[in-house]
Amino acid sequence: MATLRATVTGHVQGVGFRWWVARRCEQLGLQGRGVNQADGSVQVTADGDPAALEELLADLRGGGAGRPGVVDAVDVSVEPGRG
Repeated sequence: MATLRATVTGHVQGVGFRWWVARRCEQLGLQGRGVNQADGSVQVTADGDPAALEELLADLRGGGAGRPGVVDAVDVSVEPGRG
């Protein structure tokens, strides 16, 4: 188990990005969500298998799995999960 925390910047609010994060986490077997921030970014937090977290991160960065919006940057940290 691991925890991914990512701040996603770009045009990611008002385009279904948080909904997409929740559905993508579900598809990958992760517990996760996105939360809009006042600066226009979205804070993504996900817990689960490290390989699935890597796949989510690749989708956040590369636009995989039908990701909506336009991502300029993803600032990420991964730490051991708490279970």
